[in-house]
Amino acid sequence: MVAAAGFLLLGIVAVSAYPADPVLKKYDDGLRYQYVRGPDGTPYLVDLWFKASDAAEVARYSPDTQNIYHLFTRANPTVSQPLLVGENGLLGLTNYAAHKRTVMIIHGWLDSVTADVNTVLVPAFLSAEDVNVIVVDWSAGGGTINYAAAVANTVTSGESVARFINWLNVVTGSVPGQYHIVGHSLGGHQAGIIGRNINGNIAYITALDPAFPGWITNEDKFRADDGAYTEVIHTNTGVLGYIATLGHADFYPNGGVNMPGCSSQECDHARCFYYLAESLTSGGFNGRRCASYVTAMTGNCILWGNLQMGGLVPKTGSSGIFYLQTNAAPPFSQG
Repeated sequence: MVAAAGFLLLGIVAVSAYPADPVLKKYDDGLRYQYVRGPDGTPYLVDLWFKASDAAEVARYSPDTQNIYHLFTRANPTVSQPLLVGENGLLGLTNYAAHKRTVMIIHGWLDSVTADVNTVLVPAFLSAEDVNVIVVDWSAGGGTINYAAAVANTVTSGESVARFINWLNVVTGSVPGQYHIVGHSLGGHQAGIIGRNINGNIAYITALDPAFPGWITNEDKFRADDGAYTEVIHTNTGVLGYIATLGHADFYPNGGVNMPGCSSQECDHARCFYYLAESLTSGGFNGRRCASYVTAMTGNCILWGNLQMGGLVPKTGSSGIFYLQTNAAPPFSQG
């Protein structure tokens, strides 16, 4: 009887010693708990260690059924038309034109189809060129305040968007070389994930200040070979945005932090899509080549060679690290 009680006590101790919510993955090697600001500036204390409870939340997100695709064209520039995977007949009733280039825009954490990145870039792209613009609303996965779950959902959403593109191409005859994928913050990494799931054949991928928290050692982060030409615009380095280089070409306007005219991190973080929007029509952002991202952040760049930041056309074959200065208000370009 005493022996049985001993075994029972041992069992209780063993169970109590086992964590109730075991850690499955550490996204970063730094601090476990960090403050991350949402798009409206609200600070959230987030856990960058992925736990069993986070996995349960991630399992409830089904991007193939919950992601929403909004088509905008010059014929419907303000009211979108829905695109649904497998609904070939519905696709034929939309203004999608298979012979035109297609721009896909991916929002960031706690955002949706109404995000500023969309309200700024949709009209800018349509004004600059007669293209299909598809806004991906993945707020069912990225709209959770559980940042660790949102980081995981970034990956599964990207894989799902790639399947959507493959379906669209099969039905319409479009090809990866017609696409420009643009993503902001978490969406910046997702843009790369989409591209690598289409074998790196997307013509042009732009990561707009891709997220820093949760991605330092994350193997799924943006990569240079995710597309035929990949470009990164850094405007809040080391805080909300990734600090080091990620693409074929990495631009550090104003050193990548403290954008002129901004007084907050979220303003810095958003400046990148305002710069891209202006570049579509002005083409005036001329970057000076740097030896490293450290020299780009200090503006100490004396290497030969310049490259235009942003724009409609991919600079395929170009690469490097670049610094430029901007104005505090539109027009942001200094020529």
